[in-house]
Amino acid sequence: MTRWMSDWRPDDPVFWAGTGRAVARRNLVFSIVAEHLGFTVWTLWSIVAAKTGSREFSTDELFWLVALPNLVGSALRLPYTFGPARFGGRNFTVASALLLLVPAIGLAVAVERPGTPYWVLLVIAATAGLGGGNFASSMANITHFYPRERQGAALGLNAAGGNIGVSSVQLVMPLVIGAFGLGAAGWFWVPFIVVAAVCAWLFMDNLAVAKASPREQWAVAGRAQTWVMSLLYIGTFGSFIGYSTGFPLLARSLYPDAPWAAVAFAGPLLGSLVRPVGGWLADRLGGARVTLWNFAAMAAGIALVWTAGSFWAFFLAFQVLFLTAGIGNGSTYRMIPAIFHAKAEREHGPGEKALLHGRRHASAAVGIISAVGAFGGFLINRAFGASFAQTGSPAAAFAAFGLFYAACFALTWWCYVRTAGVSRLGGLAHARV
Repeated sequence: MTRWMSDWRPDDPVFWAGTGRAVARRNLVFSIVAEHLGFTVWTLWSIVAAKTGSREFSTDELFWLVALPNLVGSALRLPYTFGPARFGGRNFTVASALLLLVPAIGLAVAVERPGTPYWVLLVIAATAGLGGGNFASSMANITHFYPRERQGAALGLNAAGGNIGVSSVQLVMPLVIGAFGLGAAGWFWVPFIVVAAVCAWLFMDNLAVAKASPREQWAVAGRAQTWVMSLLYIGTFGSFIGYSTGFPLLARSLYPDAPWAAVAFAGPLLGSLVRPVGGWLADRLGGARVTLWNFAAMAAGIALVWTAGSFWAFFLAFQVLFLTAGIGNGSTYRMIPAIFHAKAEREHGPGEKALLHGRRHASAAVGIISAVGAFGGFLINRAFGASFAQTGSPAAAFAAFGLFYAACFALTWWCYVRTAGVSRLGGLAHARV
């Protein structure tokens, strides 16, 4: 039995107050639960690789185990974006949650068998990317449930609830692995995955108004705005997921005797909790303005990490990167619906038609932007691995990250803060993005 809602008008104040708010909140809650588990499975190898030990594999090989889930997860975000529109948000949430059993059980079985070949571990690590795809489908789905002026906060909460899954892994898994062994890192999440799928089936809804053809959704790939925002999202979300998954192995490599396992969760937790703050600031100050200065702060964070002389200075400097990555995640995501709603009104005029087109295009753009952004997590971990392999230090990688943040600052100013640049990219001179 499937449950489809054909009458859905969140931008109608009467409908929202009488019906919409409660339904939207219920779907948001269980979307967060499923997405949270997606992030936990996606980032399991960040701790498993760090706990594997450098005697079995080189630092570069271990960074491959951390990087591959990010690569696969970024690729899966494209098809996952179209899943809710094709099959229904509730139906796709159930299916994508159950698919998480594959990497969880695969990890448990592989690491419990001594002598498992490295290539097998690579394949199983790659399947963890299934959890990375959940973010795109969840965000694309929740976009349709909330009115335009509330999407910044709603998308921020949805994303933050998922992002905290990284922190959950890095807080709980060292304790679980220490007590029960590496295999428990996979088995531990199996019952939670099953419960999340059941709850999604019982309490979520499919929206008929969210249905769209793949051709209509792919149309956003031809928009310059989609690709500009994709590059900016590499700088924010790519940094968050790259630093979150790379920090444990990086800290262990640089400070092997430091208590990195006890504090690795702090950065991802901070970045997740401040993501709604980024959306809130963008709602009030404009996403472009917040994003612009946030990239300047990220470049400053790189300088702090680069000059750190002890583990605790290194740890505190990294918290600046997590803080700014989290704020930037919220502000850049708030820009997406604002941009596409403004373009829809320019093409169709104000009204319900523009709202529907803007929401559909923003939902589709989320998939492309989040996929490209997640690819940044792969690039960051491969940069760390290559830098260690070539120089024995991560300094070259950090230098590249700082230059990229400077480029993102310039791109944001040119395209969205500078009035002429905004107008040239899509007639958004009067839109508050």
